[in-house]
Amino acid sequence: MNDFEVHASAGAEFPIQSLPQLEQVQLQGMLDWLSTYGADLQGGVTRLLYDQAWCKAQHALATKMQEKGLTPAFDQSGNLYGTLNGNRTGAGMGIEEAPIVTGSHIDTVVHGGKYDGAYGVVAGVLALEYLKNHFGTPKRTLQVVSLCEEEGSRFPFAYWGSRSITGASGLEEVQHLKDQAGITFAQAICNAGFGPDSGHRTASHTYGAFIELHIEQGQILERLGHSIGIVSDIVGQKRFSITVIGEANHAGTTPMAWRKDALAGAAEMITAVRSIALEAGEPLVATVGRVTAEPGVGNVVASRAVFSLDIRHIRQESIDRCWQDMLQAFSRIAAEQQLELNWEEHLSVTPIPMNEQITADIRAICEMEQLSYIHMPSGAGHDSQIFQPVCPTAMIFVPSRDGISHNPLEYTAEEDLMKGFRVLVQLLYKYGYGS
Repeated sequence: MNDFEVHASAGAEFPIQSLPQLEQVQLQGMLDWLSTYGADLQGGVTRLLYDQAWCKAQHALATKMQEKGLTPAFDQSGNLYGTLNGNRTGAGMGIEEAPIVTGSHIDTVVHGGKYDGAYGVVAGVLALEYLKNHFGTPKRTLQVVSLCEEEGSRFPFAYWGSRSITGASGLEEVQHLKDQAGITFAQAICNAGFGPDSGHRTASHTYGAFIELHIEQGQILERLGHSIGIVSDIVGQKRFSITVIGEANHAGTTPMAWRKDALAGAAEMITAVRSIALEAGEPLVATVGRVTAEPGVGNVVASRAVFSLDIRHIRQESIDRCWQDMLQAFSRIAAEQQLELNWEEHLSVTPIPMNEQITADIRAICEMEQLSYIHMPSGAGHDSQIFQPVCPTAMIFVPSRDGISHNPLEYTAEEDLMKGFRVLVQLLYKYGYGS
């Protein structure tokens, strides 16, 4: 689906002075409120899929949506929708048009910031409240979604919210996965009150369009002095767990040359990851962010080591070539050190271009409101890349101070938050209230 079928009349566009009382929107205040759910001792936010903080946050958001005149509803995956119903059905068909949807994800990384994901959710709720209060019932249904999960921080699987909505993945694919405490995905979803026996509707849903407002999580906008980033495409990525198996033995009596040291082998492989990525050149990036070793005793040679691997690029062939080069290096190292090598792919997402019509409309709004903007790719993965293959999708970025994200120091100035919010309101007005 490449053509965007929503076209607003000229009367559906309005200049900035026609946005009454916009300055009264309490965007930062609601972000601060949401960050109390999962606030941790490190000064950040830890809100993982189906944990207690996550459950409290989603249910508090459902109450907030209702207070602001939206109709809240959960699906079986735990995605939360706030709906502003339109008054128009499909032309002559007697069926409701698919809604125009905005939103982002509610989960965080461990010790994350208060803006990643949450900004798009909060902005969506407040945008629909603002439009309802100042312009009444839309012609086309508008909806905000608080996606249950995007980060992959608790279970080794990312984009569960958007994947379950689009049908890209089902519970049968992930129910066996375990978190670091040994709790399975199936247990966690049930304990949180969701899943196929929860009484909530299925996650599968059809969108007319999806628009995601998000902090950049990088330094480009800040360094170049732009207020808005219009995302042109989102990088593809692959994520793996690499397992190296050796032989546990005494640290004092086993000569170095006779060891089958799984951790030493893994360390050499991790060094190879960096070398291969540097040789490939920008914009390819490869990251090892987690390493574990067994038995994990200081005077025992490691029998098993596991490390994560994340590879990203805007071209799929570059990702595939890099992975093959790394796998070849891993295999060589394992053979040289008499180690066993296993690997499991947890995620494979192709690079995705955003919808040209919506991005053109975003550009027109920025020009109308005299907001400095730039077209740019996203180096981070987002739910928008899951939605774009099934519905027209676009992303709007606002600056991140010093490019810091996934960190308690994550920060975007309120002025920048409001500029992105203004663009979102204009866009939703165009698509929801236009003819």
